[in-house]
Amino acid sequence: MNRSEARAPDAALLVLHALRCAGAVGVARLGAITGLDESAAESELIDLGVDGLVTRLSGAPPVWCLTDAGRAADAERIAGELEAAGARARVAAAYERFMVLNPELLDLCTAWQLRSVDGVTTVNDHGDPAHDSRVLARFADLDGRAAEVGAELSAVLPRFGRYRLRLADALERAAAGESAYLADHTASYHVVWAELHEDLLATLGLARW
Repeated sequence: MNRSEARAPDAALLVLHALRCAGAVGVARLGAITGLDESAAESELIDLGVDGLVTRLSGAPPVWCLTDAGRAADAERIAGELEAAGARARVAAAYERFMVLNPELLDLCTAWQLRSVDGVTTVNDHGDPAHDSRVLARFADLDGRAAEVGAELSAVLPRFGRYRLRLADALERAAAGESAYLADHTASYHVVWAELHEDLLATLGLARW
């Protein structure tokens, strides 16, 4: 395979890296993040657990997270993936474009969660259709520009393509009336965006601050 051709990651790497970017999550959410069905995701978790890379936390439902060894293994494998694809320069350029959009995304999430009523800032109860319509229109505009960044990333590292699908789904749900899917749900646009941000940092080996 030519070095410049994008390679699909294996399922184990998808699961390991999803836990790196999303933190402790259950099997259902892990499946949604990776695109794997729940049985496949759980099978990978069990194998990674045997290797000491992930651990299962008690709860209802239980969640899984990385061990210290798992975090180190993920960093090594992601660095290897980036090197094998010869993609550092392109991912770094996409990251710079993402960071230009990031403050706008945060402002839009605030505008969705809060609004001004008689000059007083209050929690948005979504009782003002005009306000919500304006914010949704701005989200759609942002999403169009974010899609360009996503296309750049997925062209060199296919696993980034999953973010595009999840962001589009969240925006569609919000536009259809499921308001939590912009900023207040575990599958919201804001949460998926934050995971993408963390993924870019991890992929490039950058610290958040």
